[in-house]
Amino acid sequence: MIDTIRHLPGFDLAFRAVDRLLRSRRMKRHLRDAVAILATPPIVPKDDGVVIFSMIGTATLLPYLVAVKSFHHHLGMGRIVILDDGSLTEADKRILSHHCGSPVMLRLADVDTGTCPKGGAWERLLTLLALRAHDYVIQLDSDTVTLGDVAEVRAAIAANGSFIFLGGPDAEEKGIQTLPDYVARRYPQGPVAEPAHMQILVESRLAGHADAGRYSYIRGCAGFAGFARGGPSGRAEAMRFSTEATRLVGEDIWRRWGSEQVTSNFLLTNEPGARLLPYARYCNYWLDPVSGDERLIHFVGTHRYSDETYRRMTARAIDRLTA
Repeated sequence: MIDTIRHLPGFDLAFRAVDRLLRSRRMKRHLRDAVAILATPPIVPKDDGVVIFSMIGTATLLPYLVAVKSFHHHLGMGRIVILDDGSLTEADKRILSHHCGSPVMLRLADVDTGTCPKGGAWERLLTLLALRAHDYVIQLDSDTVTLGDVAEVRAAIAANGSFIFLGGPDAEEKGIQTLPDYVARRYPQGPVAEPAHMQILVESRLAGHADAGRYSYIRGCAGFAGFARGGPSGRAEAMRFSTEATRLVGEDIWRRWGSEQVTSNFLLTNEPGARLLPYARYCNYWLDPVSGDERLIHFVGTHRYSDETYRRMTARAIDRLTA
């Protein structure tokens, strides 16, 4: 019966319309519950050499407060630095000042991306690479929720080693690989053609890097990443990789959303002592059941509002801030 309905004229269009409506309703319910974050105690920042850094705007104000307050609560370290995407209002800034301990607020418009693309979170990456000269910098997306102790992150900070938040369990199984090995195992048929996602287009060509044998790669997620203080990767290294990737895939593809994440993965993978966070405890949400042992969940856009999990985890995190 279901298969018959699926083949009726207009089914796909109707399904997408219903799906959009349901997602919109879940988003509104999530934001309604997230308002409770405003009743939780403000962050008390610590000048301990750790920076929790995020790029946000007015639309992500409440989710961001859930993300940063739940993370700071369980980490027990750090001060806040924010990159304003240009949409924060004066009212937003007053709320952030109160709840985040008068954080440093930088402006996206002031970031010079040089030879790297503009937009697509490149301003965020280049800013944090500058900040890491003097502090351990943790990039935290506003669609993350921290639910428990993040001992692995504190251990990385104590050792001043960068950490990588993995894209999926398959990355953990295979670990860090040289560029030729990564491409050979993940893309045995060779370079992938359009219309694939830009990350796949780039990754499948990394064996063509001019110094492929000297470098390694793992598919991580830039939504949560740790950059060791004074680490070897900075603006120059990001620009160098950007130039090489442009040669591999062309300027039009490299300008697309996702190039910053590939660059972040590349830079972190090739830093001595970089640690991989265990995926069972630090994961992206792909509709898998929540086990209860997760420490941090990243609610990627694909499934952020596919069900009520984001809302339920947000409420759980807020409850733990007031317990």
